[in-house]
Amino acid sequence: MKIGIVGCAGRMGRMLVQAVVATEGAVLAGGTEMPSSPFIGQDPAVVAGEVPSGAKIITDADELFAISDVVIDFTIPAATIEHAKLAAKHGTNLVIGTTGLSADDQAIIAEAAKSTTIIQAPNMSLGVNLAFAITEKVASMLNDDWDIEIVEMHHKHKIDAPSGTALGLGRAAAAGRKVDLDTVADKVRDGFTGERKKGDIGFATLRGGDVVGDHTVIFAIEGERFEITHKASSRVIFARGAVTGAMWTKGADKGLFDMQDVLGLKE
Repeated sequence: MKIGIVGCAGRMGRMLVQAVVATEGAVLAGGTEMPSSPFIGQDPAVVAGEVPSGAKIITDADELFAISDVVIDFTIPAATIEHAKLAAKHGTNLVIGTTGLSADDQAIIAEAAKSTTIIQAPNMSLGVNLAFAITEKVASMLNDDWDIEIVEMHHKHKIDAPSGTALGLGRAAAAGRKVDLDTVADKVRDGFTGERKKGDIGFATLRGGDVVGDHTVIFAIEGERFEITHKASSRVIFARGAVTGAMWTKGADKGLFDMQDVLGLKE
């Protein structure tokens, strides 16, 4: 599988390159960076501290999609939707780890998935995807007398809140209860809020330091509390999961999938 990486010289991009190099059956097709990057023309493997691969860092995403079997994208929403269009244009598979996407962005991605295979997940790690599955199962077993709260913490540089993973956990809990998250989500509490509304799924966001990602789902009722917690200590887990997803797309049907599909966690 020829795998391309957009934004390949950044912190996450370098980890993705390292994961591709370490994966049997994967070949680094190349990567992209902004025209102002000092790494243009260099080998992305060398930039990531690996042995030369023969690939190059270029500025043209269209060219990268043309030479790749699958491209991995951990960028920003505006770039991701353009990459989804390029994936559809070239029939190149796409793995999306970008968060903070709007409903309109999602519609563009869903349309692109009619022409190719797209893996999209708010979090690529095995542990988090197990947490998604467990959260949905527990929520299906407990009635709405149990309050659900989701607490997340990330590094101070993160630009979206709640995190995509927190929202993914919220969607899992809502699916377990067979409700629409948008109708029960309580994302902001400030001032005199009144009593907690029964059936709501609450979110609390913390930012500080260099925290990679901590997430806890709390099921609380009078007298007891049940918690599901995942803590990430390295971004390597996201890169490893993304490359696993990229390899899974080989021979897969066209459509929009997630890591639950890749890992076989769906019933």
